[in-house]
Amino acid sequence: MHATVRRYEGIDQSRTAELTKKVDETLMPNLSKLPGFNGYFLIEGEGVVTSIGIFDTSTQAAESSRIAADWVRDEKLEGALPNPPKVTDGEVIAHKSDRLNVVA
Repeated sequence: MHATVRRYEGIDQSRTAELTKKVDETLMPNLSKLPGFNGYFLIEGEGVVTSIGIFDTSTQAAESSRIAADWVRDEKLEGALPNPPKVTDGEVIAHKSDRLNVVA
């Protein structure tokens, strides 16, 4: 299992609701169609938005980063996300989860 973490700093906090809505309506459906998709999380805190994508392979995780970058451009979110994300990706070497039900 592989994870990709994207940390967007310096976001336009007045556009957080717009960003969240677009993630829900357009980005997550596209990512969830990718082979090997296991989950996606969006976290907001103190002017930073962090996303976590979980995939079966590193190739699939890398493809999700390409899709996310294209999505920012296509949705014209460069103003809301003015700085390129700090990306960390790699193999998940330990994890545990029980039935996780997330309601936004």
